Amino acid sequence: MNELFHTGAVTAILLASGLTYALRLGGLLLADRLPKSGPGRRFLDCLPGTLLVSLTLPGALHAGLPGMLGLTACLLVYVRTRNLLATMAAGIVVVVLLRRLFMV
Repeated sequence: MNELFHTGAVTAILLASGLTYALRLGGLLLADRLPKSGPGRRFLDCLPGTLLVSLTLPGALHAGLPGMLGLTACLLVYVRTRNLLATMAAGIVVVVLLRRLFMV
């Protein structure tokens, strides 16, 4: 138990939690100042999609062909159904099947 306090883990945890809550509070305080229309609003509306691509594409590229085909299946199912559960299931099924069938 003493090792926990000597390594600074408690300090790191407290700093990380403080920073997390500060960021959340900052977001709430700045929400009223965000643009309601115009190019700034359009930019903010595009952010979730760009963040999703920046988080998923590197993983799919790293996974190789099964990952890219799984991502393609996700895109096709989402465009067709707009159902997130079906989208995730399609991507997982394609990747698992390709890895099992072709041992990639």
